[in-house]
Amino acid sequence: MTQPDFSELASKALVVSLPMKVRFRGLTEREALLFEGPNGWAEWSPFVEYEDEEARIWLDGALDQAFGPKREVGTVNINATLPAVAPEEVAEILAGFKTFDTVKIKVAEPGQTIADDLARVSMVRTLRPDVQIRIDANGGFSVEQALEVAERVGTLDYFEQPCRTIGELAELRVKLRGSVRVAADESVRKVADPMAVVHAGAADVLVLKAQPLGGVSNALRIANACGLPVTVSSALETSVGIGAGFALATALGGNTAHGLGTENFFANPEPFGQMASTERRNWWLERLERVLSI
Repeated sequence: MTQPDFSELASKALVVSLPMKVRFRGLTEREALLFEGPNGWAEWSPFVEYEDEEARIWLDGALDQAFGPKREVGTVNINATLPAVAPEEVAEILAGFKTFDTVKIKVAEPGQTIADDLARVSMVRTLRPDVQIRIDANGGFSVEQALEVAERVGTLDYFEQPCRTIGELAELRVKLRGSVRVAADESVRKVADPMAVVHAGAADVLVLKAQPLGGVSNALRIANACGLPVTVSSALETSVGIGAGFALATALGGNTAHGLGTENFFANPEPFGQMASTERRNWWLERLERVLSI
């Protein structure tokens, strides 16, 4: 794939800002830069606090979406995703999802306690006793805290990124003795070698995100090499960027419930017409020019 130059990307670039219905990952608005290629529109949306080197990997993902192999997008099974909300808010958020057989619940939110997390999970079990439950700590627990949660939370499909480091995941997995599957997300996409967590025997499942891993092509290489079950998840993209996640999930096949339903958290998931301010547009274009040169 030949890399387009900055002027080619910037000439038709749109910078959008989407208000969110519920606070998620600390955000109330989600910004993204969209550009067009032979495959149609693509999205570049590394979070604003990310350094240029990490943002470059996300840019590779957007370039793969716009200029790489054109991929089929089919129908895939999607889990409901529940932010770290109070129990009384759970029913309303779950009602926003269509048919689902799995719920992924965010835990380890800064400022909250394990008791808050368990109350949220308990409410989901009360409302939907028929579904599988996954919990996602985004690396927020120590090994000891993760063990406590695993012992108290009840049956799980898996525990996603319970601890921050690969070493901690490996230690936790040994101590769990197979009672709960450990899934790795950040330990795949935020390290130099995405296979390091596999080589360390620190995960039972990999959670792959297309854009943060440099695109569908690279994510497929990881999925095919890892020898583990794979779940595809969004990176809180708009309806444009999440298309790459659906393409990845389609290529993988199977009926695993993928975390691609986060469009529900936007007041309007369609980005076109929701333009960011001139100041924010200029910020994103300057970032694009800088990152493209890496």
